[in-house]
Amino acid sequence: MKATLKANAVWLGVMILGFVAIDTAELVGVVNPFIENMLVTIGINVILATGLNLIIGFSGQFSLGHAGFMAVGAYATGIITQSIATPLGFYLSMMVGIVVAIIAALIVGMPTLRLRGDYLAIATMGAAEIIRILINNLKITNGAAGLFNIPALASWTTVYTLMCVTTIVTVNFIHSRGGRAVMAIREDEIAAEAMGINTTRWKLAAFVFGAATAAIGGSLHAAYIQTIAPNDFNIMASIAILIIVVLGGVGSITGTFVAAIVLGVLDTILQNFGTLRMIIYSLALILIMIFKPTGLLGNWELSFKRLNHHKEASAHE
Repeated sequence: MKATLKANAVWLGVMILGFVAIDTAELVGVVNPFIENMLVTIGINVILATGLNLIIGFSGQFSLGHAGFMAVGAYATGIITQSIATPLGFYLSMMVGIVVAIIAALIVGMPTLRLRGDYLAIATMGAAEIIRILINNLKITNGAAGLFNIPALASWTTVYTLMCVTTIVTVNFIHSRGGRAVMAIREDEIAAEAMGINTTRWKLAAFVFGAATAAIGGSLHAAYIQTIAPNDFNIMASIAILIIVVLGGVGSITGTFVAAIVLGVLDTILQNFGTLRMIIYSLALILIMIFKPTGLLGNWELSFKRLNHHKEASAHE
């Protein structure tokens, strides 16, 4: 318990230093609106990919339904904040989005999580498409036209803060008893069940947790971009998040951060290349996966506890 609190305190300190560094860079003019937009995109992608990595990398479930849960959060914020255009309204809408996403994840997860591999991927992709089609045909969501002029209630500080909170909560879950149960199921579901682990319960818990983080990412996306449409949350949106997870390393939260930053910066740099942007972007991804098939970091994690042990070992020598 003490070790966990100490680790949380260290990471909190690192996050505060990161906030101060970005804030200072903005004050001196290094961070302009263009770079701020890149930072916000990276922050939202980290939130989305961290939740998906929990599902894929730690619980071993291949899900392609993340964009559907993101859409739930985005539309909850878009609809509610147009009536309550205040920070309170924004956080209320985010909570509503999380609750609806959790309910949707339970409805989807209970029957589909008995499936494995490609079958589960297809089932979750179908569920996400059902959510998108429902949004596309409801009057309250303005149908295919989407929602416009959503109040700008999310800034880089909001995104950064929520990115830190969701990451700390996710990492603590991974290191908890529940997280160990989830990883045991990933390694060998039959053996985990034989040891008394309720596999369905913990697989569902990871899936629901990931859906909740996707809803948070969707809320931030809507409140920052201010315009959303059903096509923003199609299968390609789920694949884009999956690319971050795979590129960083399946089962590595540190890798998720690195991949989100690398892809965010690369995408921003390639903005000037017009239609060639996606070709160059795709080639870069292919080259990275050829030379690093396990992702940039594999399953390696940055751990201050491990670094401290190395220092202590070196001191004794």
